[in-house]
Amino acid sequence: MHVEKRKSKGKVKYYLAHSYREGLKVHKFRKYLGQDLAKEKLKERGKIAEKLILEEIHKYRIVKNPLHLELSEEEIESIKKLELEIPLKINHLSEQKWKIFSEIFTYNTNAIEGSRLNQKEVENLLGKDEWPNKSKEDIAEAFGVDEAISFIRTTKEHISIELIKKIHKIVFKNSKLFAGKLRKKGEEVVVMDNKGNVVHEGAPQPRINHLLKELIEWYNKNKAKYPALLLAAVVHNQFENIHPFGDGNGRVGRILLNNILIKHDLPPINIDFKNRVEYYASLKAYEIHKDLKPTLNLYIKEYKDLKKRLGDHKRKKM
Repeated sequence: MHVEKRKSKGKVKYYLAHSYREGLKVHKFRKYLGQDLAKEKLKERGKIAEKLILEEIHKYRIVKNPLHLELSEEEIESIKKLELEIPLKINHLSEQKWKIFSEIFTYNTNAIEGSRLNQKEVENLLGKDEWPNKSKEDIAEAFGVDEAISFIRTTKEHISIELIKKIHKIVFKNSKLFAGKLRKKGEEVVVMDNKGNVVHEGAPQPRINHLLKELIEWYNKNKAKYPALLLAAVVHNQFENIHPFGDGNGRVGRILLNNILIKHDLPPINIDFKNRVEYYASLKAYEIHKDLKPTLNLYIKEYKDLKKRLGDHKRKKM
């Protein structure tokens, strides 16, 4: 770190500056110290500014970038074998099964985020338009998720910033004023557990567009190279690391996950509410250790459960 001096209208302004390199990109941090400062005052303010800059650098490092990973042929083959364990085929999903999936997914993805609607209420809401005496926000977001599932089935687009914003807008258009809008300047996200511990910090707001573009570039570069299960896992987990919206990132991320899967002719996936602890642990393993195995293993587990649930629904109808 170094002190920069700038002269303006006979005054000398002081700044503490530091450059931080991240790959090929250089981030410049600068804190204003004051003007015409005495040596001791300059030193005192410099210490405070240094601490603030180090805190900012820490935040810039929070979103660890696993997108430079290069998988060996052996690793790629092992994931392809894992895909063979998926007990469903997308072309075997009838319209009725898609309807059942959307009801299951809508309940679970919203329940993970605190919705008070139970599975039966979601089924009656979406299937019979029967509104329970519950939060209007929860009801609006149930309709929104169901609509978003229909949307990803029809769109040809795999991933883009506009697509991500569109999904958010569909889900939250009747519940959040910022539906479809990325976090604004100065709006940061910290996720805490029920004990008040910080479990995740989203990317600093100024980095959101850069990181989303980097993720999209990675996907487009590797979509024909890597197995679809891996592509979907990386897109979802990295999206959650970035946390581009003020709220609703989990639901958008899980819908985006399904969009990638179905674009590669894999069936959609449901993250069950009862498996939320395992789900959070898989995200943490990716964020800290760049380890995708817990995520991929969870996906296979969820696929097996989904096949059973779709079968159970079919038997109930008979």
